Amino acid sequence: MKSRKLKTTFLGVLGVAFAATAFANIASAATELTVYTAVEAEDLKKYAKRFNEDHPDIKINWVRDSTGIVTAKLLAEKENPQADVVWGLAATSLMLLGEEGMLEPYSPNGVEKLDPKFRDKNNPTTWTGMDAWVASICYNTVEAEKAGLPVPTSWKDLTKPVYKNQVIMPNPNSSGTGFLDVSSWLQLFGEEGGWQYMDQLHDNIARYTHSGSKPCKLAAAGEIPIGISFAFRAAKSKAQGAPLEIIIPTEGVGWDMEATAIIKGSKNMEAAKTLVDWSITKKANEMYNEGYAVVAYPGVAKPVEHFPPQVGSAMIDNDFAWAAKNRDRILKEWQERYDSKSEAKN
Repeated sequence: MKSRKLKTTFLGVLGVAFAATAFANIASAATELTVYTAVEAEDLKKYAKRFNEDHPDIKINWVRDSTGIVTAKLLAEKENPQADVVWGLAATSLMLLGEEGMLEPYSPNGVEKLDPKFRDKNNPTTWTGMDAWVASICYNTVEAEKAGLPVPTSWKDLTKPVYKNQVIMPNPNSSGTGFLDVSSWLQLFGEEGGWQYMDQLHDNIARYTHSGSKPCKLAAAGEIPIGISFAFRAAKSKAQGAPLEIIIPTEGVGWDMEATAIIKGSKNMEAAKTLVDWSITKKANEMYNEGYAVVAYPGVAKPVEHFPPQVGSAMIDNDFAWAAKNRDRILKEWQERYDSKSEAKN
């Protein structure tokens, strides 16, 4: 009897051991995807966690940096791609990669449900949009009062001498927000007028950052009275108690969208397609809405506290194709003119 019990116990332990080994083998066999992104670093764990709730067999290995740096890295790797998927990069950057033949044509399941503005017009598509971010001015009411600064109402107001050394904005070579600012000014004011505007604005810039959200974060913290950033970041900071006024300039505001694509040459194509399929779902868009007020899936976006209601009507008719085609030329010109005030890169 004792021998039989020992045998039963042994077999039970052995069964548990086999089960544990099998589980470990399944876990170790999970497909790994290298995913390039410019999504805020604080959101990446959330993105992976929500995806893995539905697809635990795919592990995401993030490569994260600002928009300009991720774009440059992808272009440098054109002949030897290292990324499987881009999940969260400016649509203008993905259009540029598409022109270079670097994106895998793929229409994810359910793509027809997205707002048409948020998907590539090709069939099959090469990229799909996630959410949009919109330029705005973050104005710290406390610090501005100390410095005697009036409330600006337009982009051109920021060129007035009273704002000298009181404004921070992103460097467009490293920040997608910076590039949408510059490309929108060139569209709003014309090529010649746009560069003249930026010459005048440059006189008032304290420094250029390498992050699109940083100017607003600095303004919220009282380190600078005025930061050129994007509206959702401003609304989020204001909701956290920052003394900010969120200004939508009267001339209109530039905008861009974060988007997703598969890199041509991915060695994990089926897993890459699974991720891109999930990235356009209602569940994914509900997640995007936690960080952005405008998302690709109609009817999902909920009102965001402090988000300016006039943003929709202020968004310019952005020529994304023109911006993507002229991106290198614009960035080179900007670099030659204004880079002397850029902060050091980490």
